[in-house]
This record gives sequence, C-alpha cells and structure tokens, in this order.
Amino acid sequence: MSNPRAGKVAERVQQIIARRLEKGLRDPRLGFVTITDVRVTGDLQHASIFYTVYGSEQEQTDSAAALKAATGMLRSEVGRQLGTRLTPSLEFIHDELPESAQHLNDLLAEARRRDEEAAALAAGAQYAGEADPYVRTRDTDEDGLGEEDLLDDENRD
Repeated sequence: MSNPRAGKVAERVQQIIARRLEKGLRDPRLGFVTITDVRVTGDLQHASIFYTVYGSEQEQTDSAAALKAATGMLRSEVGRQLGTRLTPSLEFIHDELPESAQHLNDLLAEARRRDEEAAALAAGAQYAGEADPYVRTRDTDEDGLGEEDLLDDENRD
C-alpha cells in the first residue's frame, strides 16, 4: 500500500470487523475467527479481509458461509464507523498463511533431522584410501635431496 491513507483505512476496517466479530453474530455457524490482515485498494473502494478459523475443516467452511452471509451487515457497520464518503465493498478471504507456515516448519524440521543424520555418519567415517590422496613421492638424487629442495636452494642464492 503506497497510499498512507489506504493503510490507515485498512487498519481501521480491521479493528471494526474484529470488534464486531468479538461481540458475536447471530449465526451459529460462525466459529473462532481471527482477522489476520486487511488490504484496501488505493481508491478505497474495495477491502480484502483475510481471516483464519480455529477448528476443523467443517468449522472453516461453516465460518466462511457465515461471514459471506454477514457481509452486508458488516459493511454497514464499517460505513457507519469509518466516516468516509464511500464505504468499501468487503471480501472475506481465508488466509492460508498458517497452513503454509506449518508446512515450511515441517520441511525445516525434516532438513534438520537429515543434517543431524549426515553429521552422525560423518563423525564415525574413515578415509577410504590415504588421508591425503594428493601426496606425491619425491624424486631424490644422489645427495638425497628432492627436486623441490634443489629448487629452493637455487632460489636462495
């Protein structure tokens, strides 16, 4: 939201809807709903309200139906308390963030477990061959000096 006014309106809409849901609606289908985010368009004509529902899949679908049925009443409440010339239309969108965050946490836990297994295997591992496979034998001449030693002696002079 590049428009600072849209940000303030979104925050205010979130507070109004959350308070109204806290008071309760006369719909028994409505479960434990939390408003997670509200995004308002730049022209303040439309508000997307993201929510989560604590409970089973059935409770989530029932709460979605209850919110859809109460959209008109909630829009009237928002218009009354917002005090703007135009009241934004409301759209309730189920927020998938908690489920995707849990999935990411599960993937991170699996990666951590595999890393620990790899570290445990590496701790008891031994080299298959020599410790340093790149060590080469020195060629020695009649003085018992290798080629590297002869080169070093020549460079010192």
